Amino acid sequence: MAPNKDHRANALRAANGRSRRRAVSFGWVWEWAKVLPPAVLLFLVLRTFVVEAYKIPSGSMERTLLVGDFLLVNKWLYGAEVPYTRRRLPAVRAPQLGDILVFEWPGDPTKNFVKRLVGRPGDTLSMQGGSLLRNGVPVREQYVSHTEPDVDPMTDEFRWQRGYLTNTAAAAEPGMPAIYRPSRDNWGPIVVPPNHLFVLGDNRDNSLDSRYWGFVPDSLLRGTPWIVYYSFTPDSTARAPWLTRIRWGRLGALVR
Repeated sequence: MAPNKDHRANALRAANGRSRRRAVSFGWVWEWAKVLPPAVLLFLVLRTFVVEAYKIPSGSMERTLLVGDFLLVNKWLYGAEVPYTRRRLPAVRAPQLGDILVFEWPGDPTKNFVKRLVGRPGDTLSMQGGSLLRNGVPVREQYVSHTEPDVDPMTDEFRWQRGYLTNTAAAAEPGMPAIYRPSRDNWGPIVVPPNHLFVLGDNRDNSLDSRYWGFVPDSLLRGTPWIVYYSFTPDSTARAPWLTRIRWGRLGALVR
C-alpha cells in the first residue's frame, strides 16, 4: 500500500505544480490586458489633441529646421481639431507673426507643410529684391537664408496674386493687359483676406510657399513645432545614417 500512497502523493504534487506554473505563466497576460487599453487610449488622446511627431522632408526651412529633423508638434496651442467633426477645441492663443506653423497644404490636404507665418488677415505684403515688407515696413528676418541670390525666377504660378493686389485692381480684371509680372523676389503688394494666413519658408530661394500657391485657410492649421526630439544627416553613401550620422547637438533643441 505504501507505494500506491507515494504514487498518489507525487501525482498530486505534480498536478499542483503544473497549476502553479500555468498561473505564473499567464498571470502577466492578465496584467497587460488591464494596463494596455488605458495606455493605448491615453496615447491616442495625446496624439489627437496635444502633441504629434513630424519629420522634416525638405530644405525649405533651413537653417531653422533641417532635413532629417524629427519634431514634436504642439497641437493644443491653436486648438486641436476634433476628429470627424470639423470642430476645434478652444485655442490657447491665435497664431502670431513669426510663428512656425504645421498645416495641411491647400493644394493637397493629405500632405503636411511647415513654414513661418509672415502675414495675418488684413496685412499688406510685398517683396522687393528678396526683402519682405509688411504694411509698407521692412521686416527684420534674421532667420532667413538665401541660397540662390543671383537668380529671380518668374513663373505663371505667381499669377494668382493679381486678384489680391492693392491699388492695381485693373490688373485683375478679365481682358486687361497683364501689367503685373511677379517673380520669386519681387511681388505685391497684396492683402491677406479674412480667415487666411500667408507663410514663407526660411530658405527663401528654395521654398514652395504662399508666393506660389496662395494663402492658407486657418482651418488647416495642425500646430506649431515644439522640440527636435531626434535628428540625423541623410546620406545615401552611409550605412544606417540614422544611427551613424546623428546630429547630437540638435537633440532636445527648442524650435524658434
